[in-house]
Amino acid sequence: MKKIGITGGIGVGKTFVSEIFSRLGVPVFSADTEARKCMHDSDDLKNSITSHFGNGIYKKGILQKEILANIVFSDSKKLQELNNLVHPFVQNKFEIWQKEQTTPFVLKEAAILFESGAHIGLDGVICVTAPLQIRIQRVMQRDNCTKEDIIKRMENQIPQDKKEQLSDFVIVNDGKEKLLPQIQAIIKKINAL
Repeated sequence: MKKIGITGGIGVGKTFVSEIFSRLGVPVFSADTEARKCMHDSDDLKNSITSHFGNGIYKKGILQKEILANIVFSDSKKLQELNNLVHPFVQNKFEIWQKEQTTPFVLKEAAILFESGAHIGLDGVICVTAPLQIRIQRVMQRDNCTKEDIIKRMENQIPQDKKEQLSDFVIVNDGKEKLLPQIQAIIKKINAL
């Protein structure tokens, strides 16, 4: 079974594209969703996060996401520390999940696939892309945040063009290019690998 990553910068629509793959029968593992679950459910991970980021990071066992976001999105070293804590837990969940699948290939969706080193050991990577202005508009609507907040988050990710260069396939999600033919062509190519 092939393991394929799917990534892209904030606001490119990788979750939407992943849902299309899923509807076409390709199992999708969301590393970002799993990371949030691990940060809520794993006592070991909670203890590690608390020891690195302080006692106020969890209140009554609930992760204070805004406090954590303010810390990690203003300090790239702190963001890397958090990724280094969370990544092994997510990777373990992915390996267990992947063994339960029976399809020719699976997708591992992750916003920071390259940044976390999660692309290592994969058989290929798909990058979803969209123009910067569209990305900013999408995130402002989705997260109800400012353009400045989004740019701050983007600065902590590998630039979109670099992600595209590091990837084996690129899907353009600009609202003009049809997604389904792009996705079907990639599925065909992956199955032929």
